Amino acid sequence: MHRFQTLPSVLGLAIAGLIGGTSSVFAQQTIPLCQPPNAGEYLLLVVSPTANNQKQLHSALPPELKTITCKYLNETVTRVGGFNKIDDANRWARYVSNIVGLSAIITTRPTTPDVQAVQPQAQRQLQTPQQTVSYNPQALGEGYAVLVDYYNRPELVNSVQQAVGGNVGFVSYGQRPYLLAVYTTNQSEAYNTLQKLNNGGFVASIVDSRKVILLRSTVRF
Repeated sequence: MHRFQTLPSVLGLAIAGLIGGTSSVFAQQTIPLCQPPNAGEYLLLVVSPTANNQKQLHSALPPELKTITCKYLNETVTRVGGFNKIDDANRWARYVSNIVGLSAIITTRPTTPDVQAVQPQAQRQLQTPQQTVSYNPQALGEGYAVLVDYYNRPELVNSVQQAVGGNVGFVSYGQRPYLLAVYTTNQSEAYNTLQKLNNGGFVASIVDSRKVILLRSTVRF
């Protein structure tokens, strides 16, 4: 299966901006960082940089959905949690896109997380998988990118390859390194891959591939 294609996107991420007349410095000081999803939970992060975005989103969502405004990779998002099935998270992501016109990231956390994997990123030294091609960074095209946070443990490359049944790449997203499990415009393929990774105990996310910089098309350890 060819995993590096370029076709029309279904997801889109906006660059976070100022929040309704509040200075960016003040916003960064008052908006908390997003908490990660609970084990087995599918989390929706809706890009909502302005107060008007947030108001529209809250008015469109039912009150039983838990929402909070927070920071994710320097972007202002609305965290919508409580989904136990990826289909539910996908349905609400499409609803938000169609009704409010905002895009979303879907992320998850395995039900049996690795103890080492959940340690803070700042406490570890950066390690990168071995390259098999020359270094040639380039932005991916439109579509879905399923990313795996490998927590600076390159030995996870082989495990991710087994989980997705093919080679994985090495990318940068939000100035952080990730393994690229799949890059596709096929919605079903992206969500099926995310579910496979979650079932395999990996911390994975679906993001807008246009925001992803490809560093290695194939990596090995």
